Amino acid sequence: MKKVVQYLYSLYVLLIFIIVMLAIFPFVIIASLFGKITGGNIIYTLCRLWADVALFCWGISHKNIFEAPKVTNTAAIFVFNHCSYIDIPFLLKAFRKQPIRILAKAEMAKVPIFGYIYKKATVMVDRSSEAARQQSVAILKKVLAQNISVVLAPEGTFNMSHLPLKSFYNGAFKIAVETNTVIQPVLFLDAYDRLHYNSIFSMTPGISRAVFLEPIQPGNDVEALKQQVYIAMENALIKYQASWIK
Repeated sequence: MKKVVQYLYSLYVLLIFIIVMLAIFPFVIIASLFGKITGGNIIYTLCRLWADVALFCWGISHKNIFEAPKVTNTAAIFVFNHCSYIDIPFLLKAFRKQPIRILAKAEMAKVPIFGYIYKKATVMVDRSSEAARQQSVAILKKVLAQNISVVLAPEGTFNMSHLPLKSFYNGAFKIAVETNTVIQPVLFLDAYDRLHYNSIFSMTPGISRAVFLEPIQPGNDVEALKQQVYIAMENALIKYQASWIK
């Protein structure tokens, strides 16, 4: 019986996702006519509305926890732990006022309608070639230069282990050093429990918590910065007893 309820709830979640997406889609098309900066900021506002409505209907309540104030007075690189597709609406709940761009996987742009919104609202990375990765890095630097913050997962893909984190790629930390941009780690503690990466039929209502840790100045050493951020996030995930850690 529990599995039947879980399945029906997951279908309800998918239906709400599609209805709200179709409702904002015409406005996304109009917003895209205003260019990458102004239009992109409008699209993020629409996507935040999408997240607000969807999470309310799904019975998921979001809360931000500030171990340190969120960086808002300058462009920053926000890095988060990644273990679920539901990270995207949680990100949109965590970042409300300042303009941001999320670094996202290019393959998701192939999904009908959603892919169009996704492409207009994010900086896409194609890891199939070095040239494509370098192009994404160049775009992220331009975004930061426009005083727009960048949000990305340094793990690159889902952490499917029972460790707090996967190993980090260098990209975020190299950009931080080269542009002298502060990094602020953000933890998503409940994405794993709300939607497991193994199945779209594993959705559950409940809480969503985002924890903002102390910002870290970049310095001049990419590897040292990467390790400092990794240790800060790892220790905090252990302290908050993240459920996937065994």
